[in-house]
Amino acid sequence: MRAFALFITLMATAVVGGALLAFPAYSLAHDLGADWPFHRVANRLAMLVLLAGLIWMLRRMGLANRVAMGYGAPRGQFLSLAARALAIGALLMAPVIAMLLLLDLREAKADLTTATIVTVALKGLIGGVVVAFIEETFFRGAMHTAIERESGTGTAVALTALVYAGVHFLNRVRIPHESVDWGSGFELMARTFSAFGDPLRIADSFLALFAVGVLLGLVRLRYGHIAACVGLHAGWVCVIALARDLTVRAPDGAASFLVGSYDGVIGYLVLGWTLVLIAVFAAVRRRRQLAG
Repeated sequence: MRAFALFITLMATAVVGGALLAFPAYSLAHDLGADWPFHRVANRLAMLVLLAGLIWMLRRMGLANRVAMGYGAPRGQFLSLAARALAIGALLMAPVIAMLLLLDLREAKADLTTATIVTVALKGLIGGVVVAFIEETFFRGAMHTAIERESGTGTAVALTALVYAGVHFLNRVRIPHESVDWGSGFELMARTFSAFGDPLRIADSFLALFAVGVLLGLVRLRYGHIAACVGLHAGWVCVIALARDLTVRAPDGAASFLVGSYDGVIGYLVLGWTLVLIAVFAAVRRRRQLAG
């Protein structure tokens, strides 16, 4: 579990480092005429600390190479598989959104235009690809490889899925300029983790995201690299972004328990569907192994 502990320590160090450096960096930026929000300064500093620490740690652990980071396939093969997986990911998420509409859990926004739909789709696609590459490189790439080498594949899949689910509940905190002082970094840090103070409120979305992480981990095992993980992840994010921007959550009804509070989409419905996908994926993989 040493590798897992190192990754958790790195992430914690990034959060604390961002909090410690936020106020002096924010003050300096404003003295120089940059009107940056405090939370953005703190978040960027935390990401810089995380990146610097990750580079150092990967080199120290012998993981600073393409294979360990999940990019072991030739470039053309990698991109081709990622593109196909993106389309499959979008198709797999579409039934969930259709069910949300059929159950009146979400409603289409009024006065939607073709231009609006195209714009939202492009933004969702670009955002999905960027998010997928960053998160899959970290979780199913570096983190998975480090834990797998030390503790085995099952532990790697479970622990990366656990952390993957957890980071989605780090709250986006805003502190107005007039309230910023030396303690604002620590206030932001405390409020960032406030969602975990009420675990039952986030349980449905957390379990759904954990199941998604497990599925992506199994896909990583199947191919030996993260191309399909990136594609599936990007397709899911794109479709969810479309649902969030083109529809609104309907008033609570009999089936409202199926939708979590996280983003109005991810909840028990997504959990159930993901468990079905995991079962099908495992069955197909087992059949292929027996046939081979």
